[in-house]
Parts: sequence; structure tokens; C-alpha cells
Amino acid sequence: MGVDPESVAGLNETPAGMSPKEWRTRADLAAAYRLAVIYGWTDLNNTHFSARIPGSDHFLLNPFGMFFDEITASSLIKVDHRGEIIGDSGYPTNPAGFVIHGAIHMAAADANCIIHTHSRFGTAVSMQQHGLLPSSQKALTLMGWLAYHDFEGAALDKVEQPRIVGDLAKKRS
Repeated sequence: MGVDPESVAGLNETPAGMSPKEWRTRADLAAAYRLAVIYGWTDLNNTHFSARIPGSDHFLLNPFGMFFDEITASSLIKVDHRGEIIGDSGYPTNPAGFVIHGAIHMAAADANCIIHTHSRFGTAVSMQQHGLLPSSQKALTLMGWLAYHDFEGAALDKVEQPRIVGDLAKKRS
């Protein structure tokens, strides 16, 4: 039996000036970062998760320079559609995080959470010329869900955003 999230101390204590929905989203996203640490899905600070704040065009990202095991609900940064930080942060935004996640969040209103990892297995598959091969039943269950975007170097330029969205759009129903 799992922990009732509503009973966790402090979870219901929404910080002043923040909506309960934003605080809940922050808590959930911070928990996802902690799970990534447990499952070995981190790549120092070169991967990123994001979550849309319900009812807004803003989303939360990890602060650039923080390791996943350091991230808390309060340390997540809120950005707008231009990648500008909303509010105070002692850290900058992750430029590649914004280019990738910003493109998807702005193009897909139903994309509420995006997880981008560099797992050993995912990296190995992505390095194969033909990607994931239909060589097992498990692979067959994923084939229709996978999209590929050619590596263009570190995703630091917003001009890459339309290509990211275009590649993913091929797999959206």
C-alpha cells in the first residue's frame, strides 16, 4: 500500500502567491526527479523533465546546474513561452531543456509532462542506424509510439524547435 500524498507533511501548505495546482505540480515533478535518481535515469545535469502548470502556458523545468537528487518542489524554475524565468531563482534555465521542452509544450497543449533521459539503453538504441529493431515482442509493442529526431548537436538554438515538433507530430494521434 502506497503513501497517501495528501498526508505527506507540508504538501498541502501551498507557498504564498502560488496556486495549489502549481504547488501540486511542483511536488509531483520533484518526485519524478527523485525517482530518476533511484532508477539511474540521470546524466549529470544534461537531461530534463518538465511539467505544464495547469491552466497556464507556463511550465516547470529543472534549474541548470542542479543534480536530480538536489531538486525540490521549491527549486524548480517556472518559464514562459520565450524561456524567460518567472519569479526568483538562483539558477539559470537549462537552455537545451527549454529548446526541447518549450517546443513540445507550445505545440501540444495536452503535453503536460515531458521526460527526456539519456539512459544507457535508450542511448544505445538511438545510436543504431535503424533505431529500435522489431526483434522482440516488447519491441513490437513500442514500434508505433517511437519518433526519431536526428541529433543536431546540443539543442541550444530555438530554430531547431519546429523540426523537433515536426518529428514528434508524426507519432501523435
